[in-house]
Amino acid sequence: MAAANQFDVIVIGAGPGGYTAAIRAAQLGLRVACVDDWRNEKGGPAPGGTCTNIGCIPSKALLHSSENFENAGRHFSDHGIRIESLAIDVEKMLARKATIVRQNNEGILYLFKKNKVTFFHGQGRFEARAGDAYRVAVAGTDVVLSAPQVVVATGSVARPLPGLAFDEKRVLSNDGALAIPQVPRRLGVIGAGVVGLELGSVWRRLGAEVTLLEALPGFLPAADEQIAREAFKQLTRQGLKIQLGINIEGVDPGADAIRVRYLDSNKAAQTLECDKLIVSIGRLPNIGGLNGQVIGLKLDERGFIEVDAACRTAVPGVWAIGDVVRGPMLAHKAEEEAVAVTETIAGQHGHVDLEMVPWVIYTAPEIAWVGRTEQQLKASGQAYRAGAFPFAANGRARAMGDTAGLVKCVADAQTDRVLGVHIVGPMASELVAEAVLAMAFQASSEDIARVIHAHPTLSEATREAALGVEGRALNI
Repeated sequence: MAAANQFDVIVIGAGPGGYTAAIRAAQLGLRVACVDDWRNEKGGPAPGGTCTNIGCIPSKALLHSSENFENAGRHFSDHGIRIESLAIDVEKMLARKATIVRQNNEGILYLFKKNKVTFFHGQGRFEARAGDAYRVAVAGTDVVLSAPQVVVATGSVARPLPGLAFDEKRVLSNDGALAIPQVPRRLGVIGAGVVGLELGSVWRRLGAEVTLLEALPGFLPAADEQIAREAFKQLTRQGLKIQLGINIEGVDPGADAIRVRYLDSNKAAQTLECDKLIVSIGRLPNIGGLNGQVIGLKLDERGFIEVDAACRTAVPGVWAIGDVVRGPMLAHKAEEEAVAVTETIAGQHGHVDLEMVPWVIYTAPEIAWVGRTEQQLKASGQAYRAGAFPFAANGRARAMGDTAGLVKCVADAQTDRVLGVHIVGPMASELVAEAVLAMAFQASSEDIARVIHAHPTLSEATREAALGVEGRALNI
């Protein structure tokens, strides 16, 4: 094998986990190759994975555009701003989204060049091992790479409803749901999790009648129940129709409408007719074509690559991170695993605490949390105290005209150590970072309460919730 194709580390996949692993490994002085097969509309490389191309980034672009549209139509008048004629140019909105995606793709390619990461465009596939090195072929080329260390970061794909394939025209995954060419009159969504709520919100704001069908009996069961109740109230008040505890019987894509047959929570037969149907019932690890069996890569009962706490697989020198392994399917979790793995390869001591991973849903109001929920603490029998503060009593939220929601802080009853912070309200995605930092340093609620927070800011609601743990909030 040519020396040019011999590396210290090969990273398969260039999503948030993969490109971060490649860059950090290169920063640590390792010779790195990164292999990725995402393509743009012209067939060129589009690193960034699902997150950049058909996930996190484009969905946030459409959420921001659609929120601006709704604010212009419903809320600008409160500020004395009159708009005589309001219309949405979906084509231009989608073009803006595409530009943002392309900028992110180009940014990653620039970072590879800056950090001297060698990038190969094509699907990475394991071949038989040669001595102490692993061989990875780049599909569509005659290139075969070699390295003693390989990081698998190939991400995930949308899970289809059994018997119903995605055509991305009428039956949509997140991919097709981000590229609907005009606002549908009736939009159905199967699954009221993160993807369903965010994409359902986009098209509702633009004028679609949106109905979400959720199999679970409770709304957002991973979230704190008080936060979930408030989020449900706000989202349904806006016009999202959310039905819980349903059971899908079948989907019939007819010429005039898609008909979803289901049993409601009372076991009564119902039919939802819609023009487009988003199926958002989870994701599956993207390991097709990896050819992991040739090196003995093992999968668990759910199809994820088996790893230990440090993301080592059962095969020496092969690591796996992100959506292909256990834990939350979140880009920032993959990024942290990437740093930990590459630092471990370089002889350092990488570590990721999965209990400190923040969760965010970018609806309006936003929903975010880190740590344990009140229901989890009750179930475990752990003694705790809780404080909550509504944004309706926060001066900045009032000035913004965005007062829905609250911040909640739960702390150990004996030590006062913060066990969880839960937010529904404006900019929750940004506010949660303070909570993650506090918990990472094992802060008490009093620590948060005694830190000066600028006034007026939304972050004061976090301080007030922390004060509320001891029953001494100042502004309610």
